[in-house]
Amino acid sequence: MPDLGRLDRSTPWSGVRAVVVGIGVSGFAAADNLLHVGASVTVVAESATPEQQEKAELLEVLGATVRIGAGASAALPDDVDVLVTSPGVPPTAPALVAAYARGLPVWGEVELAWRLRDPEHPGRWLCVTGTNGKTTTVQMLDGILRTAGLRSVACGNVGLPIVEAVMDPEPYAVYAVELSSFQLHYTHTMAAESAAVLNVAQDHLDWYTGPQGMADYAADKGRIYERVRTACVYNVADPVTEQLVRDADVVEGARAIGFTLGTPGVGMVGLVDDVLADRAFVEERAGTAAELCTVADLASDAPHFVANALAASALARSVGVPATAVRDGLRAFKPDGHRIAEVAIVDGVRWVDDSKATNPHAAKSSLQAYDPVVWVAGGLAKGASFDDLVTGVRERLRGVVLLGRDRDLIADALARHAPDVRVIAVEGGDTSVMDRVVGAAAGLAQPGDTVLLAPGCASMDMFANYGARGDAFAESVLRLRDR
Repeated sequence: MPDLGRLDRSTPWSGVRAVVVGIGVSGFAAADNLLHVGASVTVVAESATPEQQEKAELLEVLGATVRIGAGASAALPDDVDVLVTSPGVPPTAPALVAAYARGLPVWGEVELAWRLRDPEHPGRWLCVTGTNGKTTTVQMLDGILRTAGLRSVACGNVGLPIVEAVMDPEPYAVYAVELSSFQLHYTHTMAAESAAVLNVAQDHLDWYTGPQGMADYAADKGRIYERVRTACVYNVADPVTEQLVRDADVVEGARAIGFTLGTPGVGMVGLVDDVLADRAFVEERAGTAAELCTVADLASDAPHFVANALAASALARSVGVPATAVRDGLRAFKPDGHRIAEVAIVDGVRWVDDSKATNPHAAKSSLQAYDPVVWVAGGLAKGASFDDLVTGVRERLRGVVLLGRDRDLIADALARHAPDVRVIAVEGGDTSVMDRVVGAAAGLAQPGDTVLLAPGCASMDMFANYGARGDAFAESVLRLRDR
């Protein structure tokens, strides 16, 4: 059996027999690059879309063995050295259970990427995780780094698989890496230059089951801090993130850097009036701060958006990016669609699409940016509870419109904690459902209000993804405007 601990880009992989579980974006990237470095690859997947089937055929042309179909991943081949899993595959999946029983190493695509870095030009990894805000923060960070003249790429959970990024023939100087808890669960040796946990709240409790589910979820988030070399960035308002820093085994000299929407203490970044200020990466931080930008420079003044900007700034500053590049990068940044995106103002009512708010924590952050608000919510709750959310925002609510499979969970929380708020439940999953949702919200809203789509739930019970849900909402709002 090859010594996997010694394998990197410069060593031969010809004796390595790898099984890749899954043929989605990360599974295909892992298999493709394992073949590129000379490993023997078998890909197993329970199903495949037509697009994934085409990728399977390409992998077979390149020399992989591909098995797709019900039960394909239940039995591992006898001659396996390492299993590389797609991030959404839980440890209870048959292939992983079999691998653990044999004592085989189980890697994720991120772990593979770390081992395949160019030893001559490994680049610095700036890594971000959290229940919410990961993608926005990583995209902000990448924009700041590019503004500073660094060859940077946003990768990982944000879209481009990290293994593809590290195998680029022209190495990157910095990798802005978004990591989910699933990806971190299967990551073992990564040592980020700096890392941030933005927040930790209920999510994915359909994956992290049992009485220790939430603790296991938090622990996987905390793996991002292990072996950090320069800075562990944490959220001052979220004690869990600070505790994860305290629990981490980091390189000697690595610093804990807090970000806060309040006045920053020494060693933090935060707000001084409307200025984003750095008291962590300046020489005389005991008595001075560096101005990074103003809230008015940002695309949104929503509190969670400002917090994301502070976290991105801290990570960039940790690798020496000047304050002027932070300012210019943040000024130029525009968030992706379906993230607190204003759709229209109709009869004095603002309509906002935050379909990306797919869990209660994200919905609460979004709702706290508006007052008064008509809240549009519902979908697949993924095991989450809505009591804390409703308790925290009930004074802002003009009314609530609910849709989706788990709408009754939200209705029950509203009945317990906000019984005076008017609630309208829209039934059905036909193509007119969003028109009826928008019509109900328009009936509740008054001039000066905001109607906010912040579902607090996943979308797949009624829509292909959160983007399709947001598009349907926006289209219905525009039809309302144009009547």
